[in-house]
Amino acid sequence: MSELLSNFSVSDFLTSMVSSDINIVTGAVWLVIATIISMIGGAIGGMILAGKDIGYSFSAMLGALFAPAGAIPAILLGFTLLTLLNKY
Repeated sequence: MSELLSNFSVSDFLTSMVSSDINIVTGAVWLVIATIISMIGGAIGGMILAGKDIGYSFSAMLGALFAPAGAIPAILLGFTLLTLLNKY
């Protein structure tokens, strides 16, 4: 693990991930991370809202599928705004 973190390209990538430098690679990684978090939140919300009515596993599956439909456009819009604000 120390060899992986001491590699210059990996350490540069991790530095750009946590700083305000948003490029295409870090944006894609943050999009994947945010989509996974959105799916987890959607599954929990689906279980809370409709768990007793249609079953907990089915409501969790529907919540996890429908949550990124609203989150991904908002994330992309946020990245666009952050990039524009960072340039000016």
